[in-house]
Amino acid sequence: MFMKSKLGHVYLYIFNLKKSYDFYKEFLELLDYKEMVNKDWGFSFINDGLSIWFEQARKGHVEKGYHRKRIGLNHLAFRVNSKEEVDKFHNDFLKKNKIPTLYDTPKPFPEYDKGYYAVFFEDPDRIKLEVAYYP
Repeated sequence: MFMKSKLGHVYLYIFNLKKSYDFYKEFLELLDYKEMVNKDWGFSFINDGLSIWFEQARKGHVEKGYHRKRIGLNHLAFRVNSKEEVDKFHNDFLKKNKIPTLYDTPKPFPEYDKGYYAVFFEDPDRIKLEVAYYP
């Protein structure tokens, strides 16, 4: 017997609370996430039952910083409804805020799936993020 499930929340430690809050507030609100918690230790946003939590990393846990090639999280992908929405996000958030993209994106990725189109970029802690459309 299988249980039906979906991802409930993601919890990330961040280096600079204010810098990350400013980044994620604008980013996630463009994707229809609503602010849920905003405290001196961290913040969270929610959309369709999925919450994303961010907490200030404690001293002693930030020396090496984050790198997606180490064990752990590689990236977070946010799925949108069309290629045009990927392009709109690219223009309205990334270009506007002078955030460089990775891999010369946005562009199609037929090696992932037919119709797959995405833009990749990094947050202030260099966590890789993706906004993608795929049928």
